[in-house]
Amino acid sequence: MKREPRILVIQTQAENAGAQEISRLVGLGLAERGFDVHNLFFFLQSSSFDPPPNTTYCATSRPGTPFAFLRFLWALARSIRQKRPDAVLTFQHYGNTIGGAVARLVSPAPVIANQVSARLTMNPLVRTVDLVMGSLGLFKCITVNSLEMLREYSRYPGGYRKRLKHVAHGFDQKSTDITKAAARQRFGLPGNGIVLGSVARLHPLKQLDVAIRILADRPCWNLALAGQGADEVRLSQLATELGVSDRVHFIGEIAPDSIGIFLACLDVFVFPSRAETFGLAAVEAAHAGVPVVANALPVLREVLSYQGEPAAVFVNASDTTMLATAISNVLEDSVLNETLRKNAKGLKLRYSVDAMVDDYVRILQNACGRSFSEPAGSLS
Repeated sequence: MKREPRILVIQTQAENAGAQEISRLVGLGLAERGFDVHNLFFFLQSSSFDPPPNTTYCATSRPGTPFAFLRFLWALARSIRQKRPDAVLTFQHYGNTIGGAVARLVSPAPVIANQVSARLTMNPLVRTVDLVMGSLGLFKCITVNSLEMLREYSRYPGGYRKRLKHVAHGFDQKSTDITKAAARQRFGLPGNGIVLGSVARLHPLKQLDVAIRILADRPCWNLALAGQGADEVRLSQLATELGVSDRVHFIGEIAPDSIGIFLACLDVFVFPSRAETFGLAAVEAAHAGVPVVANALPVLREVLSYQGEPAAVFVNASDTTMLATAISNVLEDSVLNETLRKNAKGLKLRYSVDAMVDDYVRILQNACGRSFSEPAGSLS
């Protein structure tokens, strides 16, 4: 009995973050092209997470004990066996190493690993496991989402490098017709004054503390942070110490369909992150018409540009004086604002969801050794 080719997408935690947004877009795009897509998450991280169709969780929360971890591994293996996938897509470093290893143990399906985690976020053991798995061919293909990441992995052994494939992220348009006043009211933000903002996991590598520090000398500036994470406690304490806690607004995690409304609140999107593989949130903000001031990482310079022209202002974000000056320039220079918006409009052409999904269809065809132009029987 013939059936549609079944693709299993394995992610780590279920939350509204960039990696999960990409796997959601890939899964929906493959489903529209006739694939039978199933999503498997390690555990549920956020109660506000809106799961895509055919979603299964291995655990209700992050395994906190050795016994819970073993129980999670058993559930992961059982779920993969039950799905009987024709191919497995794994995302993030633990999705690749743990999900990929278990998938290879219990299923003949090829594994396509997606490197959407910055190397600074991986501990040395995980990096070593990833290197070994890729070099030995446990991953059929390894995607990277920027040319800068492709260059970074070019130092890896030949067995790893030959499996690398550049697939640029696509993104959904996040612009909206809502007014700034209405958007700010929706999120309880000040109606007057300057509102800076960012959408990011609250993690030290996102370097959001520098965005809080610049408020001390700018009494008319507010900062709205959309996201969740363990670093919220430290960031909140810093705001209190600096006497700016009344102007730092922790919005919490926002569902993808509300990101556009949040962006409409902002005068400047601040992205001081120290480690990125793509910078999806900044791309979405720039395309939505919000001027972006970003850390001068090579990958952000690459991604936030169109036809060689920058779609953001880049600065050494760890220098609070330079960051504050760059933001002031964006706020005061209407010509600069218009130039950024013009360049950012081209990002949608550069990062098409359809192009991203088409790349994955070709990768799946190559990995499975047949065309998926028509639904076909299982390979397993």
